[in-house]
Amino acid sequence: MGGLSSPARPEALDPAAEIDMAKLLAARRTAVAAAPYLATALHALTIVPSYGVPTMAVDRYWRCYASPAFVAMTELPDLAVVWLHEVSHLVRDHHRRAERLMERSRNHKSAGTPALDPEHPLAARIRMNIAMDCEINDDLVESFGDETTVKLRLPKGAVTPMGLQIKNGALFEEYVRLLPKLVLNGDLAWVECGSGAHGGEAPWELDGSGAQAIGEFEAAAIRFRVREALLDKRRWGTVPQGWKRWAEGGAEPMQDWRALLGSTLRGCLAAGRGAGDYSYRRPSRRAASLDGSVVLPSLRSILPRVAVVVDTSGSVTDADLGSALAEVAAICRSVGAHGSQVGVYSCDAAVHTVQQICRAEELNLVGGGGTDMRKGIGRAAAARPRPDVIVVLTDGFTPWPADNPGGRVIAGIFGSDSRYSEDDDDDDYAPSLPPDWIETVRLCR
Repeated sequence: MGGLSSPARPEALDPAAEIDMAKLLAARRTAVAAAPYLATALHALTIVPSYGVPTMAVDRYWRCYASPAFVAMTELPDLAVVWLHEVSHLVRDHHRRAERLMERSRNHKSAGTPALDPEHPLAARIRMNIAMDCEINDDLVESFGDETTVKLRLPKGAVTPMGLQIKNGALFEEYVRLLPKLVLNGDLAWVECGSGAHGGEAPWELDGSGAQAIGEFEAAAIRFRVREALLDKRRWGTVPQGWKRWAEGGAEPMQDWRALLGSTLRGCLAAGRGAGDYSYRRPSRRAASLDGSVVLPSLRSILPRVAVVVDTSGSVTDADLGSALAEVAAICRSVGAHGSQVGVYSCDAAVHTVQQICRAEELNLVGGGGTDMRKGIGRAAAARPRPDVIVVLTDGFTPWPADNPGGRVIAGIFGSDSRYSEDDDDDDYAPSLPPDWIETVRLCR
């Protein structure tokens, strides 16, 4: 963490035997109490005692290197702040952002100067590290001002935008340009938070094959859990603005689920449409060439049939059901499917009702029990005439059929919070992914 004095290196040979692990873990516990939304990330870090690191630092594999001397000389509240600081580098994905910024600087061809000097990578690394510390520490200062959290303070000498007399609340990519040119000539020139921050390897770091390295996919899952915790409105009042922006803006690219669901359903219905049958309701125009002596049938389009299996279990919210059903009904009407062409199956652990209607307000959904969409899909696939498309609207907490029952199947997975929280059930309560033969659309609002 930048701004802290570097302790002298002791002569002990085994840092793991010398480090005060109880104090270090107690500090992590204090950090979790101060910022519970970072609990998943803090507990994911692997501690690696090292005499090479001046204070504490992290690598890109979610390993936290700690100096025994630094742990011994630092008070527990300050150690808790260092935990929060270091893990923030990883949660905010600083090392990959640093690589992208360096790459843009190398390829800089427009007017003006690039953010970094690629000809001096060490100086660029330190400059980025200081800028990242500014991005993290201004949020730490804000969170410590909340009276409801554990009392902590930023260690004396820590890097802050206020201390550098630059504006507050920016990202590190912006801070890099705002930093004074002489910042590398002072005490901050030795700032080093490891490859988990600036992306460059530090001499004390292990390679990616040892000491419980965490890969990119696992890291993405950790960030997802942190983002979910940050978006929990019960904690919204205690979350710093910088973390709010990260949680709201760093999520997966937002897409209009109505457009996705509509395009998928229209694509399925279009595949089954066309003039595929003959009818005598309107005689063929070619009958005129036969002087009217023969009545020829004309081709007609076959209206698609749609089966909508609605998850009516207790875990689905009424708001999700209402919006999704209204959208499906509107799409079906727009392609000409109506009345008897649309069947709606109310299904939780069993199929309760089957209704041939196409207006959301006419639906009578029955359920409230467990969830097994296999029953609804099987019932819809067995219907005669067979539906061209089966649309399943569910929160995903259901087993799926092992084999395709025939025809196209679309799963609309609700994204809102369920009526039940994870705390209410056991650890096995988790959504299961639909199989590959089901076209899946996330219905995120």
